[in-house]
Amino acid sequence: MDSLINAASRALAMGDPLHALNFIAVRDDPPALALRGIAMAQLGDLPRAKTLLRRAARAFGPREQAARARCVVAEAEIALVSRDLNWPVKALETAQAALEKHGDRANAAHARYLAIRRLLLIGRLDDADRLLTGFDPAPLLPASRAGLELTIAGIAMRQLKIEAARAALTQAAEAARQAHIPALIAEVAQAAQTLDRPAARLIAQQAERVLQLDEVESLLASKTLVIDACRRAVCQSGRVIALDTRPVLFALARAMAEAWPGDAPRATLLARAFRARHADESHRARLRVEIGRLRKALVAICGIDATKDGFALVPRRGRDVAVLAPPTDEAHATVLALLGDGEAWSSSALALALGTSSRTVQRALDELAAADKVRALGQGRARRWMAPPVPGFPTSLLLPAAMSDG
Repeated sequence: MDSLINAASRALAMGDPLHALNFIAVRDDPPALALRGIAMAQLGDLPRAKTLLRRAARAFGPREQAARARCVVAEAEIALVSRDLNWPVKALETAQAALEKHGDRANAAHARYLAIRRLLLIGRLDDADRLLTGFDPAPLLPASRAGLELTIAGIAMRQLKIEAARAALTQAAEAARQAHIPALIAEVAQAAQTLDRPAARLIAQQAERVLQLDEVESLLASKTLVIDACRRAVCQSGRVIALDTRPVLFALARAMAEAWPGDAPRATLLARAFRARHADESHRARLRVEIGRLRKALVAICGIDATKDGFALVPRRGRDVAVLAPPTDEAHATVLALLGDGEAWSSSALALALGTSSRTVQRALDELAAADKVRALGQGRARRWMAPPVPGFPTSLLLPAAMSDG
């Protein structure tokens, strides 16, 4: 590479796109086009950045496979920033293989980091852990190392491994200082603050208080029978029984947990599970059926006793029952949790991350927009949705993550 290309590359690595453009703004050779694309991405003009990177990839000759692969990796990073989660993953895997073949360990490692980051965004934490196994981050530049450590911290927070999250954030802060990029240093500092903010509400014996993430971790590891309303599951001593696809059963379990150590009246259960204002014999028959299904689902960790007025939970090993609720009862909290990162999301990307249909997500977005809690940018396929971050608490407990059945 010539001296101007080298100078522009160094400026971009330092997070100074305007200085980089001073060297390459009027050049149209493939390396300059690629660097201009990266500069435009750092300045926030993502459509122009993608156009420039694609022009550069086409302009590189057939013998310049590594250069074309670098353009693909840069475009993949833009796709992540713009929350285009349907971007072809195979292209990134092919680019990583090409970079490894040509000895470009730094960009190959960056491609793998981007793949891990995408898996975090869509809640595939086990797959992200597998990609992290055996991954040597040494070739990464300091800015990318900081991003990787932030991703590791994000995975650890979703898995409620708080000490691991703190360690990753410490490493991220050190890498950000080495990168000398103020925006990155601020991002790491903001992420670290989430560990010390209220993360959820504990509801037990008709009392309520807020918990931080480390307290949530301790609660879920204890013998307390926890009805986890953040993930719609029942937990005890690390065992998790997912009820996210069985909303009626979860509503019954939560109603009984909130009434514990007493029982939940049948009228309350009918209202919570079936929204029945005036119960008849068919409602009561259905309640008995659903209670039977819930007994079967929870048989390993608790029983359910019928009482004169309703039903009560009977934990088998623990002495206590508690509900772990989101920090807010906000409708469509999971959609707001994803939008809370400050990035612009498409409805299809939200649906992919939440594991639900685009139609369901669109209905939620329309309701939130009507309440002025989100706003739309663009039209048609280019439409994106944004919301300000929710102040005061992290949203990691509301974000999607795979859960194992007990």
